[in-house]
Amino acid sequence: MLELKKGIDILAHVGGVQSIDEAKKLFTEKLDQENLAKLGKIKNEEALLKIANAIAMCQPDSVFITTGSPEDMAAVKKMSLEKGEEKPLAMKDHTIHYDLAEEQGRIVDRTFYIVNEGEPSSVLGKKMPRQEALDYVTKYMTGIMKGKTMFVGFFSRGPVGAKMALPAMEITSSTYVMHSGDMLYRHCFADFDAQVELAGTFLTNVHSEGLNRAEDLPNARVFMDRSWLTTFSTFCTYAGNTLLLKKGNHRMAVDLAIYYGKGKELSEHMFITGMKEDNGRTTWFAGAAPSGCGKTTTAMAGTEFIGDDLAQMWVADDGTMRAINPEQGIFGIVADVNREGDPYLMKCLREEGTEIIWSNVLIDDKNVPHWTGNGEEHADKGVNFQGDWFKGKTNADGKAIPISHPNARCTLRAKAIGNFNAEMGFSPEGAPVKVVTYSGRDADTMPPVWVGKNSDHGVVIGASIVSAATATEVGASGVKRQPWANAPFIPGALSDYMKVQFDFFGNETYSDAGKPIMAGLNYFLTHQARGGEGTKLLGEKRDVKAWLTWLARFAHGDYTGIETPIGFIPTYEEMKQTFADTIGKDYPKDLYDKQFSIYVDLIQSRIDLQREAFGKEDNLPTQLFKVYDEWEAGLKGLKEKHGAVVMPDQLG
Repeated sequence: MLELKKGIDILAHVGGVQSIDEAKKLFTEKLDQENLAKLGKIKNEEALLKIANAIAMCQPDSVFITTGSPEDMAAVKKMSLEKGEEKPLAMKDHTIHYDLAEEQGRIVDRTFYIVNEGEPSSVLGKKMPRQEALDYVTKYMTGIMKGKTMFVGFFSRGPVGAKMALPAMEITSSTYVMHSGDMLYRHCFADFDAQVELAGTFLTNVHSEGLNRAEDLPNARVFMDRSWLTTFSTFCTYAGNTLLLKKGNHRMAVDLAIYYGKGKELSEHMFITGMKEDNGRTTWFAGAAPSGCGKTTTAMAGTEFIGDDLAQMWVADDGTMRAINPEQGIFGIVADVNREGDPYLMKCLREEGTEIIWSNVLIDDKNVPHWTGNGEEHADKGVNFQGDWFKGKTNADGKAIPISHPNARCTLRAKAIGNFNAEMGFSPEGAPVKVVTYSGRDADTMPPVWVGKNSDHGVVIGASIVSAATATEVGASGVKRQPWANAPFIPGALSDYMKVQFDFFGNETYSDAGKPIMAGLNYFLTHQARGGEGTKLLGEKRDVKAWLTWLARFAHGDYTGIETPIGFIPTYEEMKQTFADTIGKDYPKDLYDKQFSIYVDLIQSRIDLQREAFGKEDNLPTQLFKVYDEWEAGLKGLKEKHGAVVMPDQLG
């Protein structure tokens, strides 16, 4: 069990402010009258002590309190442009931010959980004893903001008043981080005290980029103090390492759901979207996929978009599964975003009217951004993530430097997206999710879509995600397991997390109509994996809408599918009808046969991979291996009857 407020509170210890009177005295010394008046509206003494200790530790020259007002956020953006953390672009309200060339993703090798002795912790994450972390913070964060302004923002991770919305403070010396926070999260300055009372807690994030030099990166750290719900970040600027409201606080939310959610709460790395059909029925989806594996594209394929990255989920009193997006914006990878596959997003990126922060793309001499895979003509020269760039430029290893980094991003508010459902996206009641999906980047094994036979099978589909590594993590390569696409963000023991997954989706309080179905998705099958040539995908981006619509119809009982050992797959007639209805596309039988044939040996190899890896974990729920046993027995029977490749027609 994770015990909160156990061990030394590092922020309080280094800052040294112990009483509210000391805190108020420090505020009087460091804040001008305008900012002192703003802070005076926050009454929660624990939060005020956190702010005071951050000031005492970091020693900024001044402090700017952001209330979320248009005036405050305009001031932050103006300072960001003056400071050079962002630069204006040709299109109104567009700016560009560049991270250090050596810091283009999450610094997973320097990201640590701060742990107490005997605390349950994940073997998938790096950890550091509390005393060692205290020594680092004392050495490197004391005085780190000298000569700088500290910005303090008050945010809600979810609609104000929602059951699982968590209030959080972002404390940073970076105008880019605070500007990004303004776009990605809901300000709750006026409601902060009430939100803390409702949630029972709040999260604290302290960041400073220091001098923002490449030579400081070896000393860069991201710490998550699980016991005190506090994160620390130093010497870095990439938003995944610095905007700690995002993945830093997501880890805290996972902890709170697993250890205090009583089997009725989850915090997941999932999109939330809805599919509205011609008959007026809307089906809500939540779906997990590792970063860079099509999660944003899938979310945008919905007609009623809510979010593309994170979800707070709970079993509601009415027997439905509910989900809110803790964010209000998108920090999305732009590689391969184009008009064919992402029309809503492209409209925001290429037409005036949307505020956008670009990062690590190519900017030409007309101050226009360009990125890989956008389907447009590109400039032959400009400035990108590594400095001046020209077509054909190579790095020190002789490899061509692309026009944009594979992890280049765009930051914008979700309400700018044409298919955003504002009513549901801002509702504290949450979306009533009917379908839960899991997907990775799988070139050769699983079909495009399949539905688990029951909730236990669905949980194991999520546990069994395998994906090619992406550019979101510095130094990552190859193919790896990605359980629930959430493994990097699970602070506690994997057995604890897995048990709650089985408890949550198997919860007996679901109504028959409210219980979600659980499915696997895979858009990445290639021609060469199914008897053809080349690595081109066996399908198109726009097919995603057809797969989602089939799932919606299956969930409501319109379709029955075909039962296989691994779950239900579509019949040809169901899929042909769905393609025609949703995207007006012919769906040939030979393509269906290639996509939905069961490759027994390949699936068995995946099961073997998972068995071996999970077999190294302690105290895993027995349901996991029981499901693998069921899959294996069914696959063995299929192979004995039909051979190693089983056509869908042989399954009917």
